[in-house]
Amino acid sequence: HTQRILKFTKSISRRNLLPEEENHRVMGITGSLSPDQLEFFHSQGYLVIESFASEDEIRGLRKRMDELLNQFDCSVSSIFSTKNQKQTTDNYFFESAEKISFFFEEKAFGDDGILKQPKELSINKVGHALHELDPLYREFTYSSKFSSLVSSLGYKRPVVMQSMYIFKQPGIGGEVVPHQDNSFVYTDPQSCTGLWIALEDSTTVNGCLWAIPGSHKNGLVRRFIRGENGVTFDQPSPSYEQKDFVPIEMKAGSLIAIHGNLIHQSFENLSPKSRHAYSLHVVESDGCKWAKDNWIQRETMPEPLYGLP
Repeated sequence: HTQRILKFTKSISRRNLLPEEENHRVMGITGSLSPDQLEFFHSQGYLVIESFASEDEIRGLRKRMDELLNQFDCSVSSIFSTKNQKQTTDNYFFESAEKISFFFEEKAFGDDGILKQPKELSINKVGHALHELDPLYREFTYSSKFSSLVSSLGYKRPVVMQSMYIFKQPGIGGEVVPHQDNSFVYTDPQSCTGLWIALEDSTTVNGCLWAIPGSHKNGLVRRFIRGENGVTFDQPSPSYEQKDFVPIEMKAGSLIAIHGNLIHQSFENLSPKSRHAYSLHVVESDGCKWAKDNWIQRETMPEPLYGLP
């Protein structure tokens, strides 16, 4: 059993792992994934876990976000778009790495520059340090259920480098073009895993995730690099056949773990129903070096979920 788990976890990256028993003894954390789940994750590049968050947790996270939105000053914000990344290279975007910042949908404003709908129906996402600065989101993120999950994936000292509350607003929820999480959250060796929790049912109607199963095995295709003149990709985007993508519909409370090299996307939400989600990106801080040209640059790394100091 132990050898089988180690076989799966070693393939997630080139980082050195402790033997499973020693790993758990040091951390005091027991992995929650079964060998069959690990095998699926490493063969397909993703894994859906149903009922990861309880109804009470979902209700609490959504209520707290409503409170944050009510306190939000619309005059201090930015627009988020995956189609035109240059729109997200202002100081507000860069400083959001260590703050709770608000980003509008690209189609939220009319030609006159005024919001076409209330602000709570105009926000694309809130990020990128919710998990550190808001007590409720911190408690949820640093709970044992997350630690057990990433322990199963072989992390020795995991760090959440960014968190996002994603709204996928009805009618204007923006498209997220095909991408890999390692492009944006890069370590050497690569170690990113995305954790995406559906806070509402996520379907093909309201803009669920789509992925190319097994595409993580082809490696990283490009990086999102921060330089003196802002951020840019170091390579053009490859073209993808839509027939290769499969929809990943999820019930509220479900979690999907996403390998850092998995190609995934979501379409615009043209439906009358939103698709709220809470997303985290975890990296290894033991034996993996945070890239100096990542868009996220911090004076100190966040507190790890677990592991030796």
